[in-house]
Amino acid sequence: MSKPETGQIDSVMQEDRQFPPSTEFSAKAHIGSMDKYHDLYAKAKDDPEGFWGDCAKEELHWFEPFQQVMKQDGSEYSWFLEGKTNVSYNCLDANIEAGHGNRTAILWEGEPGDTRALTYSELHSEVSKFANVLRGLGVASGDVVSIYMPMTPELAIAMLACARIGAVHSVIFAGFSAGAIADRNNDAEAKVQLTSDGLFRRGKILPLKETVDEALEKSPTVGKCIVLRRAENEVSMVPGRDFWWHDLMAEAADVCAAEPLDSEADLFILYTSGSTGKPKGIRHTTAGYNLWTKMTFRWVFDWQPEDLYWCTADCGWITGHSYIVYGPLSNGATVFMYEGAPNHPEPDRFWEMIDRHKLTILYTAPTAIRAFIKWGDEHVEKHDLSSLRLLGTVGEGINPEAWMWYHEKIGYGKCPIVDTWWQTETGGIMMSPLPGATSTKPGSCTTPLPGVVPVILDESLQPVPANQGGMLCIDQPWPGMLRGIWGDQDRYVDQYWSTAPGKYLTGDNARVDHDGYYWIMGRIDDVINVSGHRLSTIEVESAMVSHPAVAEAAAVGRPDEIKGQAIAVFVSVKGAEASEDLRAELKRHVRKEIGALAVPDDIRFTEALPKTRSGKIMRRLLRDIAAGKEAAGDTSTLEDFSVLAKLQGDEE
Repeated sequence: MSKPETGQIDSVMQEDRQFPPSTEFSAKAHIGSMDKYHDLYAKAKDDPEGFWGDCAKEELHWFEPFQQVMKQDGSEYSWFLEGKTNVSYNCLDANIEAGHGNRTAILWEGEPGDTRALTYSELHSEVSKFANVLRGLGVASGDVVSIYMPMTPELAIAMLACARIGAVHSVIFAGFSAGAIADRNNDAEAKVQLTSDGLFRRGKILPLKETVDEALEKSPTVGKCIVLRRAENEVSMVPGRDFWWHDLMAEAADVCAAEPLDSEADLFILYTSGSTGKPKGIRHTTAGYNLWTKMTFRWVFDWQPEDLYWCTADCGWITGHSYIVYGPLSNGATVFMYEGAPNHPEPDRFWEMIDRHKLTILYTAPTAIRAFIKWGDEHVEKHDLSSLRLLGTVGEGINPEAWMWYHEKIGYGKCPIVDTWWQTETGGIMMSPLPGATSTKPGSCTTPLPGVVPVILDESLQPVPANQGGMLCIDQPWPGMLRGIWGDQDRYVDQYWSTAPGKYLTGDNARVDHDGYYWIMGRIDDVINVSGHRLSTIEVESAMVSHPAVAEAAAVGRPDEIKGQAIAVFVSVKGAEASEDLRAELKRHVRKEIGALAVPDDIRFTEALPKTRSGKIMRRLLRDIAAGKEAAGDTSTLEDFSVLAKLQGDEE
């Protein structure tokens, strides 16, 4: 076993099941064999400038051609220098010019059951009108527009309209507090706020405009606010500041030429929480991000023109930016958007919509999958899901048992699963199976995409051997990479480039198995050091969740005088009584699954785990609770504060 000072992480989980793609799927796929993947991968690694230069010329429309593919200046990277393009043009005009104007771009369903469909031509018209609305309110290229809206087509329209005129959008998930909105508005110096009267969530109306009104009292740079009428709830409108979306659109012309923008013009800021301190605004720019999302969408989801594709994320997160709006629409895809909760009016809402609309691709989060398991198979079995041909996961690692449920219950054992690893910072997917080529393993994101060169290092920056975990870094720049932290380049350099000079530090631990498959082992600080052995929290959690009584589990370390750290696991159970007998049974189960070293010292039962609004478990809060401390740090992304309060009051 490794010594603690090496920085390697002991891997105790073994998963050898493999699921090759069917010959029928491979025959029609964009990348239908591992030979083709290896060929693409070698070209992108050995001649990145040639590879990405050719891709950019073929895939994007250029008002002015680029003169240089990539330039590096320390930790600053630029792509497709001196070229001029426009992301909105590539998503809309290019598809209309290719003869796809009558193809459905967005098929939308609201939580109450209302539906709308917009063709590429109709979306182009709406985006052009809203771009003119923004210009009419004084928004110019480089100005920041803050967006706090429900999951309606107007959210995508707003993003594309900003991109059309060179405005920078900052989408804030419509669940954040007024304080969180104000913090983001002030950091970005936002000029205009977009919102809605309200949104529907589990049959209730959440009053967005009311929250925005409070935020704008503390957002001095915001001079105008545009309000979409969605929920028909009563709102107050401030004369001279607030305008109804429909009133402005009624007077707007539906012609607005896309602005030729520099390849490195800022496209958007997306705020992601740090463990402490203020949220950081990740900067993404125009051409490289557009190319990366377009290529990875086609490769990973094997997109075909007849597909009806659904990513269940919200556009307030990077997944919604890259794989609801920019990646799919750049390819001419038909995107399904849904406004509401997965369990309203019943826990079968997702499956009912897939059945009714005959959706073909589903991309969702492991957190959601575990919730579906907890709710019961009977909700799935009511519906015909045979239209699905591909499944995907995003947001965090998926434990093998949840992967198998997804494979068998949702995919009927026939759908490839693309388990994707990537980050807000990377812009798009970095590692994933290619569904026509890769034999999948439950719980592994398998292999890097072309252009992604990972390396796993110990704390002395030496590569670790197979099946040992370490810090996951990226050794070669890629077009979709972040360009900085808004207004704080020193923080950008320090956080991402200073630990392993010349390499991007992902902040995640990972290992590579003997087949060359990658396994994400959690954040770098999600490691427990037990008696000199560094254990990944994900492996402990996977063992725990493989027990039929466990719905979810989160493992953390707490200080221990003898071992250094002890393992504490917070467990949410399904269909079982939390008891001393179950606690003992779960400890035996972990011992059997992965060995005595990983047996938890503490098991604490809880109805729910503290999560961000995107569904990620906030393990740093649990570490504080396990250590008997007051939970500290940034909690602005916490979805349900009552969960934290109950855990802090639980002395069990």
